Amino acid sequence: MNTDKIYAEAIANEYSKKSASKVVALRKLDRAAKLPAQIFTYTFGVACTLLAGTGMCLAMGVIGGATAVSVALGIVVGLVGFAGAAVNYPLYKRILQKRKDAFAGDIIRLAGEITSDAE
Repeated sequence: MNTDKIYAEAIANEYSKKSASKVVALRKLDRAAKLPAQIFTYTFGVACTLLAGTGMCLAMGVIGGATAVSVALGIVVGLVGFAGAAVNYPLYKRILQKRKDAFAGDIIRLAGEITSDAE
């Protein structure tokens, strides 16, 4: 086994011009379908977690001076944050399903072309 030859081919493949294959196009379509749902879910989840944490800090008197108003506000803000975190996964599933439905025709067609070419 000539490892130098394998290494040289691997380096040459990195620098050679790639042709847009159907598999690469399929991978890009799949990523385009899933990425917006993932970005929204992570962003919304982090925002809801920060909101819940701020509410907990207000309710426990860590910030806001431990007045009755800040405690009540903290409870409300914390509950809004927890509610947002609770609906995050169902929102993700709904967004992902809509994106998959939008890209389904192209992905199925391209996958069919790839499998028919492979046979």
